[in-house]
Amino acid sequence: MSKPYDATPKHLEEVFPQDWGLFLGVKQRVPVTVVDADVSTVTAAADKVLRVEEPNPYILHVEFQANYDATLSQRLLHYNVLLGVRHALPVRSVVILLRREADGKTMTGHVQCRLASGKRYLEFEYDVVRLWQLSPEDILAGGIGTLPLLPLTKVARSRLPRLFGEMEKRFERDAKRADIDMLWTATYVLMGLEYEEGFSRQMLQGVRSMKESVTYQAILEEGRVQGVVVGREEGREEGREEGREEGRADEARRILLSLGTKRFGKPPVKVRRRIALLAESAVLERLATRLLDVESWADLLAGL
Repeated sequence: MSKPYDATPKHLEEVFPQDWGLFLGVKQRVPVTVVDADVSTVTAAADKVLRVEEPNPYILHVEFQANYDATLSQRLLHYNVLLGVRHALPVRSVVILLRREADGKTMTGHVQCRLASGKRYLEFEYDVVRLWQLSPEDILAGGIGTLPLLPLTKVARSRLPRLFGEMEKRFERDAKRADIDMLWTATYVLMGLEYEEGFSRQMLQGVRSMKESVTYQAILEEGRVQGVVVGREEGREEGREEGREEGRADEARRILLSLGTKRFGKPPVKVRRRIALLAESAVLERLATRLLDVESWADLLAGL
């Protein structure tokens, strides 16, 4: 999912983990905390990860998707297994589809793997939330940290001014002053997935706090949304991608060797050398996904 739509919901989840837990069915008074410091040791591509402190705690892994990805179910399985190993807890995986374009035939919430003989050896289930199927009242009933999702729900354009009035009342009543700017800017950024820029501006013109928002005014001066990250500076993508890919590959390689050692034992020198030569994080992550399907280091690397 391309930025800024990638960064915006992840940042909201980081700032308001309790609200996102409530949105995804966690009981209201159950503590929910962000553990994305641990996510980075699993894969740099994973979205936010929450720890739900119920009597039997578990990990809540959330992926946001704005465009269709036929491989998403397999990636969710990959992350689910690695997070379970990392945290030694059950993992519930949820994908939030931000718009209809992200939906497709593979978004079933179910993965089933079979041997060539037809024998089923693995099943994995995840939850799918399709925002455009939710009513705006579903969002208004939740916490302030998920209110910026409201324009992406099943709502007529003619209702948005009144609903934005309700959002403004909630923000004024429940949000910290420092967060109101970020929440409205997040709303504007996410509207870019579904509405024309002129319409989005028109809808938000009547919101008093938006007129005072330095971030929002900066977006308007730029005349574009690209490059704006809600609440924090993500840095320029150009010039940094190579360094990020190298970091992702290093981390994926470390995870592959760690999990492979647990499954097959310490890798021979030749295996370590071969893995060290792999420079693409996607290749290393695919190998990690195959760990459950093979019986040795040699089998794992046979397809390279």
